[in-house]
Amino acid sequence: MSSSSIKIVQQKIPSFPQTLIYKFISSTIQPMNHFPSNKPSALLEYNPENPKNKAENLLLNCTNLHHLRQLHAFIIRTHYLESTNGAFYWNNIIRSYTRLNSPRYALHVYLFMFKFRVSQDNYTLPIIIKAVGQICNLRIAQQFHGVAIRFGLESDEFVESGLINLYAKMGDFGNACKVFDESPERRLGSWNAMISALGQNGRLNEVLGTFSRMRRVGIGPDGVTMVSVNSVCGGLGDLKLAQQLHKFVFQVKVNRNEDLLSMFNSVIDMYGKCGRMDLANRVFNEMLERNVSSWTSMIVGYANHGQANEAMECFRAMVEANVMPNHVTFVGVLSACVHGGMVDDGKYWFEAMHKVYGIKPRMKHYGCMVDLLGRAGLLEEARNMVENMPLKPNVVIYGCLLGACERHNDVKVGEWVAERFLELEPGNDGVYVVLSNIYANRDMWDEVERIREVMKQRRLSKIQGYSSVATIN
Repeated sequence: MSSSSIKIVQQKIPSFPQTLIYKFISSTIQPMNHFPSNKPSALLEYNPENPKNKAENLLLNCTNLHHLRQLHAFIIRTHYLESTNGAFYWNNIIRSYTRLNSPRYALHVYLFMFKFRVSQDNYTLPIIIKAVGQICNLRIAQQFHGVAIRFGLESDEFVESGLINLYAKMGDFGNACKVFDESPERRLGSWNAMISALGQNGRLNEVLGTFSRMRRVGIGPDGVTMVSVNSVCGGLGDLKLAQQLHKFVFQVKVNRNEDLLSMFNSVIDMYGKCGRMDLANRVFNEMLERNVSSWTSMIVGYANHGQANEAMECFRAMVEANVMPNHVTFVGVLSACVHGGMVDDGKYWFEAMHKVYGIKPRMKHYGCMVDLLGRAGLLEEARNMVENMPLKPNVVIYGCLLGACERHNDVKVGEWVAERFLELEPGNDGVYVVLSNIYANRDMWDEVERIREVMKQRRLSKIQGYSSVATIN
C-alpha cells in the first residue's frame, strides 16, 4: 500500500495516551479500577489445573457484560496476566468484550496492553478492528489503520480484510477499495471482504465482476464467498444466475458444518427471492441438518410470494421440530398473515411473539400489523397501533396506512397519516397523489384541485424507474 492512499499514513502516529482513542475511551467508560468488586461465582472454586476452569474457557463462556467484567476484575487482582507471556490472554479478553458488543472496554484493554508494553501479535489487531467497527468512528478506524502500517501488519490477510470491512461499514468505500486495490497479495479473506463491501453498498453487478475476477486469478470461493454472492443474486432476482451459483456451491470445500449450513441456507433464500419456491423447497428437503435460518428462509420465501398457507404450515412444522423462532421468522409469519388476510392469526402471533417467545416487536413487525389491519379495513385500530407503538413510526409504517386509506377511501385517517408522513418526507410526491385519489374517490373536487396546486407550486414530479441485467462469466 502506498503512503498516499490513506491520510493517516502521512501523519506521525503519537503514543497512545495522547491519541484520539485514549480521549474517546476515557470519556465514555469507567476506569479499570471501577470494575465490580464481588467475585464471579464461576471462580469461587478456581483451580488453574482444571482445564474446564482455565481463564480462556471462562472468558469464552461469559454470556453477559456483568459477568465478563467480574472475571476481568478477578484476572487483574490475581495478577494472572503478569504470570503469562505474550498477547494470548489479552487477545482473549479483547475478543470477549467485542463478542458481547462492548467495544469501548475492548479498546480500553488494548490501551492497557500497550501501556504494559505487551507485544501484540497478528491476532490482536484483527480483533480490535472488529471492535472499532462496532463504534463506527472513522477517525479511530484511520488511527488503527496507521497502527497496522506502523507494525508492518497492513498486508496480513486478517488485518487487510478487517480494514476493508471496517471502511465499508463506515461508509468510506473509497478507502476500502484502496486497501484492496493496493494489496500486494490478495488472498481469499480480502476478496471476501471486498465482495461483502460491494454488496453492502448496493453495487450488485460489481460483486459479480469481482467474483469472476477472483476465479480468473485462480482463487476458489469458500462458504463465506458463496453466501455473499448468493445474497446478491437473490437481490437481482436472476434465476439463471442462481442456478449457476447453485452448481458452484457443490464445488466449494468447507471445514465446518456451520459454513455448509449457511451456504445452503443462502441458496434457499436465493431461490425464494428469484420466485422459485419449488427449488428452494427441494434444497430444504435435501438438507441433513437445518437451523432457524433454514426454516425462516422458507417461511419468508413463501410469505413474500403470497403463499400464506404454505408459510404457516412451515412455521407449524418448525415449532413441532422444537426450533426456536427469531424476530425474522415472525416477520415472515406476520407477512403471511397479511397476504392471506389472516387478521386473527396475525394478532395472535404478534402477541405470542412477545409473551411466549420473549421477542420484542421491531419496526418491521409493527409494519406488518399496520398493513394487516389496514387491508382488512380496520383503519382506526391501525391508527391506534401507530399512535401507541413504543417506536417512532417511519415512512414505511405511514405508507402502509396511507395505502389502506386509499383502498378504503378513508378521508379522516388519510389526512392524519399524510400530515405526519410529510413531516418526515416533505418532498414525497406520492403522498399528495394518494391523498388526491382519496379526495377524488369521495367526489371532493375542491380538495383535489388544492392538492394539485400545491404540487405545482412545489414542482414535485415522480422519479422514473429503471431496470438492470446481470451476467457472470
